[in-house]
Order: sequence, then structure tokens, then C-alpha cells
Amino acid sequence: MTAAPEVVPAAAVPARAGWTDALAVYLQPRVLIVLFLGFSSGLPLALSGSTLLFWMREVGVDLQTIGLFALVGTPYTLKFIWAPVVDALDVPLLSRLLGRRRAWLILSQLLLMGAIAFLAFCDPVRAPWLVAIGALLVATASATQDIVIDAFRVESLDEREQAAGMASYVAAYRIGMLVSGAGALYFVSGFEWSGFTKHSAWTGGYLVMAAFVAVGMLTTLAATEPDKSALVQAVHAKDNPLRRVI
Repeated sequence: MTAAPEVVPAAAVPARAGWTDALAVYLQPRVLIVLFLGFSSGLPLALSGSTLLFWMREVGVDLQTIGLFALVGTPYTLKFIWAPVVDALDVPLLSRLLGRRRAWLILSQLLLMGAIAFLAFCDPVRAPWLVAIGALLVATASATQDIVIDAFRVESLDEREQAAGMASYVAAYRIGMLVSGAGALYFVSGFEWSGFTKHSAWTGGYLVMAAFVAVGMLTTLAATEPDKSALVQAVHAKDNPLRRVI
């Protein structure tokens, strides 16, 4: 007669292993890449929104002009229009070196850094419409970066990593917003305390924010092109670019 198999009580099974496995996914290299890209995605939002409006209000721009700047956020709403173009076209030279997703990321981040630096040297009092153009450029480059990051995240993460990747992305996105919101004001106050004029302090604050875009650029260079994207790029090489857009 064989002995009955020993039944191990559920309480005797260590639960720590489950928690360890659940937390370990957040330390996977691909999830960490998405984490830092989330910071890069959240950084520009306030620079063309609440932080910019605070700057304009502080230097005495009239409320009617400030109200018109609500339209600067339009690219975030309309980015679905050029998302198919970003998906279909490859960036000349850069796509060969980095892959289609990383090439678009680097391009949008370079444009974003340049747009923030351009906005830093604008004067809201003397040339509010120049500020509007700069803010619109920031929003457009930022929206383009968002398009590519969303595609990169979906293509690079395994199914079991998607939830952790999204959670990391959102958390880092919020941190990026805090840096460009309260963080930017902190830098501006620090420059003013150091003896800078108000305009120079805001210029310095925005230049610091432009430098923070390097976080996303370094992350992009450290990342690897998703396998799915590489396969599509091989197919793209045989097609006419205009046909891909249409």
C-alpha cells in the first residue's frame, strides 16, 4: 500500500518569491528604458503650458494674450494626424544607424531641445507671438516624441512586461512634469537669488530644462531597436516611401 502524498498547506508556501518576481520585472533593462523615456515625455508639457503661463503672468503680459496661449497645446490633441507619417517614413541616415524608432526619437529630442532653447531667449513682453511660435514648436516636438515612445514601448516589451512598463512610464511622466513645473520655478528663483535679472533668470531656467532633454537622448542611445521594428524597416527598404504614407 503506497503512502498518500504529503499535502503542503498553502500557508507554508513562501509568498516572498511571488513579490520578488513581481518587483523584479521593474528592474528589467527594457522596462528601465521605458522609465527614463517616460521622464523625457513628461518634461516638455509644462514648459509650453503652466510654467510658460506663470512666466508671462509674472512679467505682466495681459490676460487676453495669456488666454490665447491655451491653443499652444493643440499639437497634443492633433498628433494622430501625423502619427501615420512617423510610423511609415524612415529618417534619412539616422534610421540606418539607429533603427527607425530610435532615429525618430533622437530627431524629435534634438528638435525639442532646440525649441526649448529658442523659447528660453524669447521675451514675452516685447514679442509674445515669438513666444507663441516657440511654445508651439515645443509642443509639436514633444507630441512627436510621445508618438514614437508609445510605439517603442509596445514593440520592445514582452507581454508580461507591458503592465510594468506602462506603470513605470506614467510614474516617470509625472516626475518629468514636476521637474518642468516646480523644478523650473526653483531654478528661476535660484538664478534671481544669485543676482540675475528676471528675464535672464527665466532664460537660465529654460536652458536648464533644455539640458534635461539629454536624459531622453542618452536613454535612446543606450536602448536597442525593437526586433519588430527592425523587421518592418527591412520591408520598408523595398517600398516607395510615398506609397507607405498613402
